[in-house]
Amino acid sequence: MKLEDVYVVGVGMHPFGKHGASNKVMAYTAGKAALQDAGLKFRDVGYLYNGYLGGDPIEGVGIAKELGLTGVPVVHVENASATGSSAFREAALAVAGGHAEVAMALGYDDMLRMGQRMMQIFMAEGPRVESLVLPAAFFAMWAVRRMHDYGTTAETFARIAAKNWNHARHNPNAQRRSTHEVTAEEVLASKEVAWPHTSMMACATGGGAACAILANKATARRLANGRPLVKVTSSQLQSEQYVDGHIFMGAVVGPSELTRTTAQASWEDAGIGPEDISFVHVHDAFPIEELMYYELMGFCGDGEGDRLVAEGATSLGGRIPFSTDGGLIARGHPGGPTGLAQVWDATLQLRGEAGQRQVENARHGAVHMMGAGSVCAMHILSRED
Repeated sequence: MKLEDVYVVGVGMHPFGKHGASNKVMAYTAGKAALQDAGLKFRDVGYLYNGYLGGDPIEGVGIAKELGLTGVPVVHVENASATGSSAFREAALAVAGGHAEVAMALGYDDMLRMGQRMMQIFMAEGPRVESLVLPAAFFAMWAVRRMHDYGTTAETFARIAAKNWNHARHNPNAQRRSTHEVTAEEVLASKEVAWPHTSMMACATGGGAACAILANKATARRLANGRPLVKVTSSQLQSEQYVDGHIFMGAVVGPSELTRTTAQASWEDAGIGPEDISFVHVHDAFPIEELMYYELMGFCGDGEGDRLVAEGATSLGGRIPFSTDGGLIARGHPGGPTGLAQVWDATLQLRGEAGQRQVENARHGAVHMMGAGSVCAMHILSRED
C-alpha cells in the first residue's frame, strides 16, 4: 500500500555473529543506537513492534522495560524470515494511520539457540516433505532446475556469494568479514552443503538485533539536523496465491510468482520502476535466490540474470548493486532482525552515510524478504532532500 508521510528517522544494530550475547543485550543495544541516531528518547516512542522467532512469548514486553517504563503499546510480530520486515510495516502503518507520531520496529534473535526448537517445529506434525527436505535442499533443487533451464553454472552462484562476502568486508555489523578479497574459486572450494551450493554460499546463522524508528513528516523534519529525509514510499506484504497449474513448492519461499507480483505491486504503488532503483536488498539465503530475484523483480528478463553477474552489474560500482551490506550470505541471518538490518543499510545509503559500501547518488532503495509459509515483504525507501 501507499504510505503518506512516513519516514525512517533512526536506525541501529547490534552486530550479527556467533558472539553468544543475550536477546536482552542485543535488543537493548540496537534500540538505544536507533534512538540516538534519531535524537529521541524512548518516552517519545508511541508504539513498539518487537519482531522475534525464538524468544519467550512475553519477552518483548521485558525488552520494552529495559528501554523505559513508559506505558507504550507493545506488540510481538512473527512472520518467519520476514519478521523484521513485517514489524517495520506495522510501525509504518501505525504512523500512517495517525496512531503514533513515532513508532519503533525492533528485531532480534539467535538462530544457534533456536536450532533445536526449529527442528521440533519441523517434525511436530509427523512425516512430511518439509520435515525431510530442509531449506538447503530446497534451494539446491531450485539451483539445479535453473542450471537445466538456462545453463547456469556453479561458478555463477560462486560469483554472487563472493560478491556478498566482499560487500560485507565494509560492514562493521556483518557476521562474515573476510580479511581478504574473496574469490569465486575460494567459494567453490569450500565444503559442499547441497550441490551445487557450498558452505560459503549458505547464509550465515548466529545472533543479532536491528531497529528502525519511523515518524511522520513534521517529526522527521524536526529531527533531520541537516540530513536528507528517508521516506517509506511503498509497503507491500503478500502471501502465496493459487494460479493455474499451481503446486505446493515447499515452506521455504513459495512459487516464483510471489516475488514477481509483490514487486509489481511495489513499482505501481511507488510510481517508479526497476530502472529508478539505486540498490536492492533481497532474501539471499543461497545465491540461487538472488539470481532469480534479479529477474522476478524486473531488473532483467527471464534467463538474463547470469549476464548481470558476468558484467558485475550487481556489485558495488555496478549498475544495480544487490546486497550492499553482504546480504544473508555474509551479513548474516538471525531471523527476526534480518529485514530491519536491510533497512539499516538502506537508510545509511540514502543519507550518503554508508562509507566504503556507499552507492553513488543513491535515490531509491528496495528491500525484499521472504518468509516461510510463504509470504513476501517489500518496501521502497526514497531520499528526500
